Amino acid sequence: MTPLRQRYIDDLRLKNFSPGTIHVYVQAVAKFAQHFQRSPDTVTREEVRAYLIQLMDRGVSRSYSVVCRNALRHLYQDTLKRPDWVSVSEIPRPKRERRLPVVLSREEVQRLFAVVTNLKQKALFMVAYDAGLRISEILNLRLDDLDSRRMVIRIRQGKGKKDRYARLTPGLLELLREYWLEFRPENLLFPGATANKRYDLATPGHLLKKVCRKAGITKRVSMHTLRHSFATHLLEAGVNLRVIQQMLGHEKIQTTVLYTHISLEEQRAAPCLLEFLQVKRGSDDSA
Repeated sequence: MTPLRQRYIDDLRLKNFSPGTIHVYVQAVAKFAQHFQRSPDTVTREEVRAYLIQLMDRGVSRSYSVVCRNALRHLYQDTLKRPDWVSVSEIPRPKRERRLPVVLSREEVQRLFAVVTNLKQKALFMVAYDAGLRISEILNLRLDDLDSRRMVIRIRQGKGKKDRYARLTPGLLELLREYWLEFRPENLLFPGATANKRYDLATPGHLLKKVCRKAGITKRVSMHTLRHSFATHLLEAGVNLRVIQQMLGHEKIQTTVLYTHISLEEQRAAPCLLEFLQVKRGSDDSA
């Protein structure tokens, strides 16, 4: 590891970035350096600007473009202590993409859990769906985070480095007890290959895709799909949006409002205008 990379990582750690964010930023800077085939501290201001514009021209996603901008901003502004970022920051950000997430229907969720034969996988998937947790939050859960008296799950340092509580329903508690009796986890609720080693973040998603294929579900799913389905199904059941916001751990209600565009129950309940036209036509004919 080069001294510059180590200093960059240390600077990000001092800013209290999560290990996942640090990894993403370091990878973005590494690709930037590979593009120029030299150290980033020798790249000129105009070359940085041209690189970001090239990313936009290549059609990379908005999220990746923003990651690159942020990674380079921290590198040049904080680690290299150079003012080069001033002109680069004037490049307009790509317009935010509005894409609705994939959501499973309640019937598809039933089919999914009907074909899960591995109890550990079933318990892990159910925590994502019934408690609405992110995969990173699930894999960090410890046995003492489950409070069966208050019926809550403690989330330690979730997104944004914040603690919060999620609900623990009786059905989920019963499933987790059944899982514990069979697998006897000691510390982490869902350990990896060894008792104190965490699952790889990608592993549950791969397992979920296999289960979905077995259940005949053709949608492009990820572990986050279960969280999206959790929020959408609660909204369709009439749960207040503010309550869903708290359950998801969203800082801003605008993030939760996304699910009002996904829920179709109220749209289905709206009257069919074509029927109005047919009724009007029928009354005209009778006249």
